[in-house]
Amino acid sequence: MFINFFLELRQGRLPVSLREYLTFIEAMRADLAAYSVDDFYYLARACLVKDETNLDKFDRVFSQVFKGLTPAEGEVAEIPEDWLKKIAERLLTEEEKEQIKALGGWDKLMETLKERLKEQKGRHAGGSKWIGTGGTSPFGAWGYNPEGVRIGQDENRNFRAVKVWDKREFRNLDSDVELGTRNIKVALRRLRRFAREGAADQLDLQGTIRSTAKKGYLDLAMVPERHNAVKVLLFFDVGGSMDPFVEVCEELFSAARTEFKHLEYFYFHNCLYERVWRDNRRRFDAPTSTLDVLHTYPHDYKVIFVGDASMSPYEILQPGGSVEHWNEEDGATWLKRVLTVYPKCAWLNPLPPEWWEYTGSVRMIRQLFAGRMYPLTLDGLDAAMRALSR
Repeated sequence: MFINFFLELRQGRLPVSLREYLTFIEAMRADLAAYSVDDFYYLARACLVKDETNLDKFDRVFSQVFKGLTPAEGEVAEIPEDWLKKIAERLLTEEEKEQIKALGGWDKLMETLKERLKEQKGRHAGGSKWIGTGGTSPFGAWGYNPEGVRIGQDENRNFRAVKVWDKREFRNLDSDVELGTRNIKVALRRLRRFAREGAADQLDLQGTIRSTAKKGYLDLAMVPERHNAVKVLLFFDVGGSMDPFVEVCEELFSAARTEFKHLEYFYFHNCLYERVWRDNRRRFDAPTSTLDVLHTYPHDYKVIFVGDASMSPYEILQPGGSVEHWNEEDGATWLKRVLTVYPKCAWLNPLPPEWWEYTGSVRMIRQLFAGRMYPLTLDGLDAAMRALSR
């Protein structure tokens, strides 16, 4: 079984090595998981998963390989797979639903499930008591009960289950999904360079031990707190075609403010020109000169542009091409100035990569950035952070 588990993990694109698998086997031989499914799950995850971004893939493979449910304390039970197949999806009238009563809370539900596991000897379907499918029993799949344990059903239907074996706790960490604030923080951590700054207000344990041993009496050594010393400039495209991506931009901004102590941000529309702004409500009466930005923040800043790069090609190539004002110099000239001052630059695009080749302006921006355009997914953000940290 465990060999199959290892092969399924590899097939599911998890980077699991043979050494990690052998460590897992050694842990099992040492009875570290005892007889608990939960302990077994967490032991396997600790041994076989190296990166948070793979947790969802692991959960999916685990669910496929080890079909079953966590029984009550002291009980070990297997739920045969063929019981769990959907036979028929029973639709009840509102009258029928009113007649079905909840068992009376979590403790009673678990106690009853324990009894059913002891008593039931075969597969069942369509009833109101046994573990099965298509009925009104609190236990099983593809039926209805106002308070039940869902076993083997691959999707939610009535939003009534109080416990679901197949629920994936880290679903939002899949590297193929769109970003959320927690996901973004995971990816931004690739861009770190720690340094100690400020007042010496933290205990240096190793320094204290050395100093005490040398002097013969307790001598406390203090050091400044460690901070991420990476400096970041964020430029957000706002308005127009970026309106559908406001939420993900807010999540990125929130995560970046948490992860980076040295963070500066500005807004622009479509393409960068001679002015940017910090407050969208005062974009016209309180702008900031782009030249001032280039002269204020030194070249060791990492620069990240966030935008869909979807605009008229004239906005990039022609003076006066801006849709909002008359720009004396074209957008490409301003972008080149930024790229000259800041060698570490990346562009994050919320549009799917398969769309990029169909929009001329996206191809132009990508060419200006020497291919350093990345999709706004966890994998894309991770790749961008790696490129900026080189």
